[in-house]
Amino acid sequence: MLTYIFRRLLISIPTLIFISLVIFLLLNLAPNDPMAQVPLTVPPEVKQKMREALGLGQPLYVQFLKWLIQLFWIEPQVFIDYMFSTSFSEGKLRVISWQTRSPVMDIIVQRMPQTLWVVGMSYVVGILIAIPIGIYSAYKQYSVFDQVGTFVTMIGYSVPPFFTGVFVIVIFSVQLGWLPSIYDTTHSVVDWETFKVQLKQMVMPVMVLALQTTAMINRFMRATMLDNLSQDYVRTARAKGLSEWTVVMIHVLRNSMIPVITVIALNVPAIFGGAIITEQVFKVNGIGQQLIGAIYANDLPTVQTITFMFAVLIVLFNLLADIIYGILDPRIRYD
Repeated sequence: MLTYIFRRLLISIPTLIFISLVIFLLLNLAPNDPMAQVPLTVPPEVKQKMREALGLGQPLYVQFLKWLIQLFWIEPQVFIDYMFSTSFSEGKLRVISWQTRSPVMDIIVQRMPQTLWVVGMSYVVGILIAIPIGIYSAYKQYSVFDQVGTFVTMIGYSVPPFFTGVFVIVIFSVQLGWLPSIYDTTHSVVDWETFKVQLKQMVMPVMVLALQTTAMINRFMRATMLDNLSQDYVRTARAKGLSEWTVVMIHVLRNSMIPVITVIALNVPAIFGGAIITEQVFKVNGIGQQLIGAIYANDLPTVQTITFMFAVLIVLFNLLADIIYGILDPRIRYD
Protein backbone atom coordinates (compact mmCIF):
# COMPACT_ATOMS: atom_id res chain seq x y z
CA MET A 1 0.00 0.00 0.00
CA LEU A 2 2.79 2.44 0.90
CA THR A 3 4.57 1.64 -2.36
CA TYR A 4 1.39 2.35 -4.30
CA ILE A 5 0.82 5.68 -2.48
CA PHE A 6 4.41 6.75 -3.11
CA ARG A 7 4.13 5.80 -6.80
CA ARG A 8 0.88 7.73 -7.18
CA LEU A 9 2.38 10.79 -5.52
CA LEU A 10 5.32 10.69 -7.94
CA ILE A 11 2.94 10.41 -10.91
CA SER A 12 0.90 13.35 -9.61
CA ILE A 13 3.90 15.73 -9.83
CA PRO A 14 4.06 15.92 -13.67
CA THR A 15 0.24 15.90 -13.71
CA LEU A 16 0.10 18.98 -11.49
CA ILE A 17 2.84 20.71 -13.50
CA PHE A 18 0.87 20.16 -16.70
CA ILE A 19 -2.33 21.42 -15.03
CA SER A 20 -0.49 24.51 -13.81
CA LEU A 21 0.72 25.17 -17.37
CA VAL A 22 -2.83 24.90 -18.75
CA ILE A 23 -4.17 27.23 -16.05
CA PHE A 24 -1.38 29.74 -16.65
CA LEU A 25 -1.83 29.78 -20.43
CA LEU A 26 -5.62 30.02 -20.31
CA LEU A 27 -5.59 32.94 -17.89
CA ASN A 28 -2.75 34.80 -19.59
CA LEU A 29 -4.21 34.39 -23.07
CA ALA A 30 -7.59 35.70 -21.90
CA PRO A 31 -8.36 39.36 -22.73
CA ASN A 32 -7.57 41.06 -19.43
CA ASP A 33 -5.51 44.01 -18.31
CA PRO A 34 -4.38 44.46 -14.68
CA MET A 35 -3.93 48.17 -15.43
CA ALA A 36 -7.61 48.56 -16.30
CA GLN A 37 -8.40 49.62 -12.72
CA VAL A 38 -5.74 52.33 -12.74
CA PRO A 39 -7.23 55.85 -13.00
CA LEU A 40 -7.14 57.47 -16.45
CA THR A 41 -5.14 60.39 -15.04
CA VAL A 42 -2.06 58.17 -14.64
CA PRO A 43 0.39 58.89 -17.52
CA PRO A 44 1.15 56.05 -20.00
CA GLU A 45 4.83 55.96 -19.06
CA VAL A 46 3.91 55.41 -15.42
CA LYS A 47 1.57 52.59 -16.43
CA GLN A 48 4.39 51.02 -18.41
CA LYS A 49 6.67 51.12 -15.38
CA MET A 50 3.93 49.54 -13.29
CA ARG A 51 3.61 46.73 -15.84
CA GLU A 52 7.34 46.09 -15.69
CA ALA A 53 7.22 46.06 -11.89
CA LEU A 54 4.55 43.33 -12.05
CA GLY A 55 6.70 41.32 -14.47
CA LEU A 56 4.30 41.74 -17.39
CA GLY A 57 7.02 42.82 -19.78
CA GLN A 58 8.73 39.41 -19.71
CA PRO A 59 8.01 36.49 -22.09
CA LEU A 60 5.26 34.07 -21.06
CA TYR A 61 7.63 31.15 -20.44
CA VAL A 62 9.72 33.29 -18.06
CA GLN A 63 6.59 34.36 -16.16
CA PHE A 64 5.42 30.74 -15.96
CA LEU A 65 8.77 29.46 -14.67
CA LYS A 66 8.89 32.19 -12.02
CA TRP A 67 5.37 31.39 -10.86
CA LEU A 68 6.18 27.66 -10.81
CA ILE A 69 9.31 28.18 -8.72
CA GLN A 70 7.46 30.46 -6.32
CA LEU A 71 4.59 28.00 -5.95
CA PHE A 72 6.49 24.69 -5.71
CA TRP A 73 9.77 25.81 -4.12
CA ILE A 74 9.48 29.08 -2.23
CA GLU A 75 5.99 28.66 -0.70
CA PRO A 76 6.89 25.25 0.86
CA GLN A 77 9.97 26.93 2.34
CA VAL A 78 7.73 29.60 3.86
CA PHE A 79 5.64 26.84 5.47
CA ILE A 80 8.77 25.13 6.82
CA ASP A 81 9.98 28.47 8.22
CA TYR A 82 6.64 28.97 9.96
CA MET A 83 6.60 25.46 11.45
CA PHE A 84 10.24 25.17 12.56
CA SER A 85 11.33 28.84 12.92
CA THR A 86 13.96 28.53 10.17
CA SER A 87 14.89 31.14 7.54
CA PHE A 88 15.00 29.23 4.23
CA SER A 89 12.65 31.67 2.44
CA GLU A 90 14.12 34.88 3.79
CA GLY A 91 14.57 37.49 1.05
CA LYS A 92 12.93 35.35 -1.66
CA LEU A 93 10.07 36.67 -3.80
CA ARG A 94 6.74 34.91 -3.21
CA VAL A 95 3.56 34.82 -5.32
CA ILE A 96 2.29 38.39 -4.91
CA SER A 97 -1.27 39.55 -5.47
CA TRP A 98 -1.53 42.40 -7.98
CA GLN A 99 -4.59 43.68 -6.16
CA THR A 100 -3.37 43.82 -2.55
CA ARG A 101 0.44 43.69 -3.12
CA SER A 102 0.66 40.98 -0.42
CA PRO A 103 1.53 37.26 -0.68
CA VAL A 104 -1.36 35.27 -2.15
CA MET A 105 -0.88 32.31 0.20
CA ASP A 106 -1.10 34.58 3.26
CA ILE A 107 -4.50 35.81 2.05
CA ILE A 108 -5.65 32.25 1.37
CA VAL A 109 -4.56 31.08 4.83
CA GLN A 110 -6.47 33.97 6.41
CA ARG A 111 -9.69 33.20 4.53
CA MET A 112 -9.51 29.42 4.40
CA PRO A 113 -10.97 28.78 7.92
CA GLN A 114 -14.25 30.51 6.99
CA THR A 115 -14.59 28.44 3.82
CA LEU A 116 -13.65 25.20 5.59
CA TRP A 117 -16.20 25.86 8.33
CA VAL A 118 -19.04 26.31 5.84
CA VAL A 119 -17.96 23.82 3.16
CA GLY A 120 -16.75 21.12 5.55
CA MET A 121 -19.85 21.28 7.72
CA SER A 122 -22.20 21.24 4.72
CA TYR A 123 -20.41 18.25 3.17
CA VAL A 124 -20.47 16.22 6.38
CA VAL A 125 -24.15 17.07 6.95
CA GLY A 126 -25.01 16.21 3.33
CA ILE A 127 -23.26 12.81 3.52
CA LEU A 128 -24.81 11.92 6.90
CA ILE A 129 -28.28 12.69 5.53
CA ALA A 130 -27.85 11.18 2.04
CA ILE A 131 -26.48 7.73 2.91
CA PRO A 132 -29.26 6.62 5.33
CA ILE A 133 -31.96 8.03 3.01
CA GLY A 134 -30.42 6.24 0.01
CA ILE A 135 -30.24 2.94 1.90
CA TYR A 136 -33.84 3.10 3.12
CA SER A 137 -35.17 4.30 -0.27
CA ALA A 138 -33.56 1.30 -1.99
CA TYR A 139 -34.78 -1.14 0.65
CA LYS A 140 -38.33 0.28 0.43
CA GLN A 141 -38.36 0.81 -3.34
CA TYR A 142 -41.45 2.60 -4.74
CA SER A 143 -42.75 3.35 -1.24
CA VAL A 144 -44.06 6.78 -0.24
CA PHE A 145 -40.71 7.52 1.42
CA ASP A 146 -38.87 6.61 -1.79
CA GLN A 147 -41.17 8.79 -3.92
CA VAL A 148 -40.78 11.79 -1.61
CA GLY A 149 -37.00 11.29 -1.50
CA THR A 150 -36.85 11.16 -5.30
CA PHE A 151 -38.87 14.39 -5.55
CA VAL A 152 -36.63 16.24 -3.09
CA THR A 153 -33.54 14.90 -4.85
CA MET A 154 -34.73 16.23 -8.20
CA ILE A 155 -35.22 19.65 -6.61
CA GLY A 156 -31.70 19.53 -5.17
CA TYR A 157 -30.30 18.61 -8.59
CA SER A 158 -32.28 21.18 -10.54
CA VAL A 159 -32.17 24.33 -8.41
CA PRO A 160 -28.82 26.21 -8.49
CA PRO A 161 -27.24 27.44 -5.22
CA PHE A 162 -27.68 31.15 -5.99
CA PHE A 163 -31.46 30.67 -6.28
CA THR A 164 -31.68 28.43 -3.20
CA GLY A 165 -29.59 30.92 -1.22
CA VAL A 166 -31.81 33.89 -2.10
CA PHE A 167 -34.93 31.79 -1.44
CA VAL A 168 -33.91 30.77 2.10
CA ILE A 169 -32.84 34.35 2.87
CA VAL A 170 -36.27 35.64 1.87
CA ILE A 171 -38.09 32.97 3.90
CA PHE A 172 -36.00 32.55 7.07
CA SER A 173 -34.39 35.99 7.33
CA VAL A 174 -36.71 38.56 5.73
CA GLN A 175 -40.14 37.00 6.33
CA LEU A 176 -39.66 35.01 9.53
CA GLY A 177 -36.62 36.81 10.97
CA TRP A 178 -35.22 33.61 12.47
CA LEU A 179 -31.71 33.65 10.96
CA PRO A 180 -29.20 36.36 9.96
CA SER A 181 -28.90 36.98 6.22
CA ILE A 182 -25.20 37.99 6.34
CA TYR A 183 -22.43 35.77 7.69
CA ASP A 184 -20.30 37.67 10.23
CA THR A 185 -16.73 36.48 9.66
CA THR A 186 -15.41 38.57 12.57
CA HIS A 187 -17.55 36.67 15.09
CA SER A 188 -15.57 34.57 17.57
CA VAL A 189 -16.91 31.77 19.78
CA VAL A 190 -16.00 32.25 23.44
CA ASP A 191 -19.06 30.93 25.33
CA TRP A 192 -22.39 29.20 24.84
CA GLU A 193 -24.20 32.34 23.68
CA THR A 194 -21.62 33.17 21.00
CA PHE A 195 -21.69 29.50 19.92
CA LYS A 196 -25.46 29.75 19.37
CA VAL A 197 -24.93 32.90 17.27
CA GLN A 198 -22.30 31.07 15.20
CA LEU A 199 -24.65 28.12 14.76
CA LYS A 200 -27.52 30.35 13.63
CA GLN A 201 -25.46 32.17 11.00
CA MET A 202 -24.13 28.88 9.62
CA VAL A 203 -27.54 27.24 9.17
CA MET A 204 -28.51 28.80 5.82
CA PRO A 205 -25.14 28.52 3.99
CA VAL A 206 -24.72 24.94 5.19
CA MET A 207 -28.31 24.08 4.25
CA VAL A 208 -27.90 25.45 0.71
CA LEU A 209 -24.66 23.56 0.05
CA ALA A 210 -25.82 20.38 1.80
CA LEU A 211 -28.93 20.21 -0.42
CA GLN A 212 -26.85 19.60 -3.55
CA THR A 213 -24.56 17.11 -1.79
CA THR A 214 -27.51 15.19 -0.36
CA ALA A 215 -29.28 15.04 -3.73
CA MET A 216 -26.31 13.66 -5.63
CA ILE A 217 -25.03 11.14 -3.08
CA ASN A 218 -28.55 9.96 -2.26
CA ARG A 219 -29.24 8.99 -5.89
CA PHE A 220 -25.93 7.13 -6.23
CA MET A 221 -26.47 5.38 -2.89
CA ARG A 222 -29.98 4.28 -3.88
CA ALA A 223 -28.90 3.05 -7.34
CA THR A 224 -25.95 0.99 -6.06
CA MET A 225 -28.00 -0.48 -3.20
CA LEU A 226 -30.74 -1.56 -5.63
CA ASP A 227 -28.12 -3.17 -7.87
CA ASN A 228 -26.60 -5.15 -5.00
CA LEU A 229 -29.87 -6.16 -3.33
CA SER A 230 -30.69 -8.33 -6.37
CA GLN A 231 -27.33 -10.15 -6.39
CA ASP A 232 -26.91 -13.87 -5.69
CA TYR A 233 -24.78 -13.37 -2.57
CA VAL A 234 -27.69 -11.52 -0.90
CA ARG A 235 -30.03 -14.46 -1.48
CA THR A 236 -27.34 -16.81 -0.20
CA ALA A 237 -26.86 -14.74 2.96
CA ARG A 238 -30.63 -14.75 3.61
CA ALA A 239 -30.80 -18.49 2.95
CA LYS A 240 -28.12 -19.05 5.61
CA GLY A 241 -30.42 -17.42 8.15
CA LEU A 242 -28.59 -14.13 8.62
CA SER A 243 -30.69 -11.30 10.00
CA GLU A 244 -31.97 -8.68 7.58
CA TRP A 245 -29.91 -6.02 9.37
CA THR A 246 -26.71 -8.03 8.84
CA VAL A 247 -27.49 -8.70 5.18
CA VAL A 248 -28.29 -5.07 4.33
CA MET A 249 -25.98 -3.08 6.59
CA ILE A 250 -22.89 -5.29 6.39
CA HIS A 251 -22.89 -7.27 3.14
CA VAL A 252 -24.89 -5.06 0.79
CA LEU A 253 -23.78 -1.69 2.19
CA ARG A 254 -20.07 -2.51 2.03
CA ASN A 255 -20.26 -3.45 -1.66
CA SER A 256 -22.51 -0.50 -2.45
CA MET A 257 -20.16 2.04 -0.88
CA ILE A 258 -17.38 1.48 -3.44
CA PRO A 259 -18.85 3.64 -6.26
CA VAL A 260 -20.29 6.08 -3.71
CA ILE A 261 -16.80 6.68 -2.30
CA THR A 262 -15.73 7.85 -5.77
CA VAL A 263 -18.59 10.34 -5.88
CA ILE A 264 -17.86 11.62 -2.37
CA ALA A 265 -14.13 12.04 -3.07
CA LEU A 266 -14.47 13.66 -6.50
CA ASN A 267 -17.27 15.97 -5.38
CA VAL A 268 -15.06 17.79 -2.85
CA PRO A 269 -13.67 20.27 -5.43
CA ALA A 270 -17.20 20.71 -6.82
CA ILE A 271 -18.54 21.65 -3.39
CA PHE A 272 -15.80 24.29 -3.16
CA GLY A 273 -17.03 25.58 -6.52
CA GLY A 274 -20.56 25.79 -5.13
CA ALA A 275 -19.17 27.63 -2.12
CA ILE A 276 -17.94 30.39 -4.45
CA ILE A 277 -21.55 31.29 -5.28
CA THR A 278 -22.83 30.67 -1.74
CA GLU A 279 -20.17 32.92 -0.21
CA GLN A 280 -21.25 35.71 -2.53
CA VAL A 281 -24.90 35.31 -1.55
CA PHE A 282 -24.30 35.18 2.23
CA LYS A 283 -21.26 37.53 2.23
CA VAL A 284 -18.91 34.91 3.68
CA ASN A 285 -15.40 36.35 3.53
CA GLY A 286 -13.79 33.13 2.30
CA ILE A 287 -11.86 31.72 -0.64
CA GLY A 288 -14.81 32.01 -3.02
CA GLN A 289 -15.28 35.71 -2.41
CA GLN A 290 -11.53 36.22 -2.78
CA LEU A 291 -11.56 34.44 -6.15
CA ILE A 292 -14.49 36.53 -7.45
CA GLY A 293 -12.79 39.75 -6.31
CA ALA A 294 -9.53 38.70 -7.97
CA ILE A 295 -11.33 37.97 -11.26
CA TYR A 296 -12.97 41.41 -11.22
CA ALA A 297 -9.60 43.07 -10.53
CA ASN A 298 -7.71 40.97 -13.16
CA ASP A 299 -5.48 39.68 -10.35
CA LEU A 300 -3.94 36.76 -12.27
CA PRO A 301 -1.57 35.43 -9.56
CA THR A 302 -4.47 35.04 -7.11
CA VAL A 303 -6.78 33.43 -9.68
CA GLN A 304 -4.02 31.06 -10.85
CA THR A 305 -3.10 30.01 -7.32
CA ILE A 306 -6.67 29.37 -6.14
CA THR A 307 -7.56 27.49 -9.34
CA PHE A 308 -4.42 25.38 -8.96
CA MET A 309 -5.43 24.57 -5.38
CA PHE A 310 -8.70 23.15 -6.70
CA ALA A 311 -6.67 20.96 -9.10
CA VAL A 312 -4.55 19.72 -6.18
CA LEU A 313 -7.73 18.82 -4.30
CA ILE A 314 -8.93 16.72 -7.23
CA VAL A 315 -5.63 14.80 -7.45
CA LEU A 316 -5.43 14.20 -3.68
CA PHE A 317 -9.03 13.03 -3.31
CA ASN A 318 -8.61 10.72 -6.31
CA LEU A 319 -5.74 9.08 -4.43
CA LEU A 320 -7.82 8.96 -1.24
CA ALA A 321 -10.67 7.24 -3.09
CA ASP A 322 -8.31 4.58 -4.48
CA ILE A 323 -6.93 3.89 -1.00
CA ILE A 324 -10.42 3.49 0.47
CA TYR A 325 -11.26 1.06 -2.38
CA GLY A 326 -8.63 -1.33 -1.03
CA ILE A 327 -10.14 -1.12 2.45
CA LEU A 328 -13.74 -1.72 1.33
CA ASP A 329 -13.08 -4.35 -1.35
CA PRO A 330 -10.69 -7.18 -0.32
CA ARG A 331 -10.34 -8.17 -4.01
CA ILE A 332 -8.37 -4.99 -4.71
CA ARG A 333 -4.65 -5.24 -3.98
CA TYR A 334 -2.03 -2.56 -4.63
CA ASP A 335 1.08 -4.63 -3.89
